[in-house]
Amino acid sequence: MKKLIIALFALATYNCNAQTHPFSLSKDHDALLVRDVNRSAAFYSEVLGLEEIDNGGLASSIRWFQLNDLVQIHLIESEEVPASHKGVHMSLHTSQLEAMMKFLQEKQIPFENWPGESSITNTRPDGVKQIYLQDPDGYWIEINDHQL
Repeated sequence: MKKLIIALFALATYNCNAQTHPFSLSKDHDALLVRDVNRSAAFYSEVLGLEEIDNGGLASSIRWFQLNDLVQIHLIESEEVPASHKGVHMSLHTSQLEAMMKFLQEKQIPFENWPGESSITNTRPDGVKQIYLQDPDGYWIEINDHQL
């Protein structure tokens, strides 16, 4: 009986909930291998409007950008760039999705919805509208209107 009580107590106090995890992880950055760091840097700054930040003293072939939530994207020039797949993408959100779409159209930057229809959004089952575009190296980027 004593073993049963101990086992029940252990079960009751064991919590798999990530919120109780002691490390409190948050996203710091994503690193992308790119063929031409300057071309990619222009896309991330001029098209996505990300702020370029100091790269911590690394070579000029590595450039860092920062989103509004302080998460960073590190662009690393390399001859090896992995193949892209739409299902493997980074996702950004904005409260100005319609304006973003208009901006992309004015800049003649192609985008599509998840099924692949050009220049329109789709709506996920949870009500979030989304579009997808590719950076100069073919990485897929989702932009949606999700309210975090």
